Amino acid sequence: MKKELIGLVALLILTIGCKNDDNQRAIEQEKDIKKKELVFENINKDWNFNVPTLNPQTQVLLNNWVEWRLFKEDINRKPKSSIGAFQQKSKSLSKKVTDLSLAIPPPIATTAVKSRISVLTTQIKMLELYMNLQQIPYEKVKLLVPEINLGIASLNAQFEEINRKQQIPLEKGESDMIRMLDTARAIPGDRK
Repeated sequence: MKKELIGLVALLILTIGCKNDDNQRAIEQEKDIKKKELVFENINKDWNFNVPTLNPQTQVLLNNWVEWRLFKEDINRKPKSSIGAFQQKSKSLSKKVTDLSLAIPPPIATTAVKSRISVLTTQIKMLELYMNLQQIPYEKVKLLVPEINLGIASLNAQFEEINRKQQIPLEKGESDMIRMLDTARAIPGDRK
């Protein structure tokens, strides 16, 4: 009889303990859901990327650069449904910004443009990293979005500068001087 009573008391304690565990898990899940909703609302509010418009002459310079056009279209589309959508968008942006550096058209393939694309790539890959962490560091994402906007604006300013420089006419004899400076044209000498 004592053994049955002890067994019954142990079963009762175990049952009560399990109910407390279930209640604790439910409370934790509810807190986690509220936290994720808050992060989603904040990221949704601050996810504002803007690509400045270029003047028409500069736009003509970039018309054949498909990767730039795809990047601009992708960054201007804002996800709306969930954190998962923002995570997918960050992965997509990371791939598109990586593609930028692989196919820069010759007129704008300068060191300045390549370095700005490199900085932009680093920033967007950081965004992807933050967005795909288990606990998304919202404050870091919030600070990173304006930095990315500055990187895009800097890249656009460099495009405008390249266009301005191309509009400057060459002086008389300047093309001959540039041709003479080309070391690939040098006459090979017989050195013994």
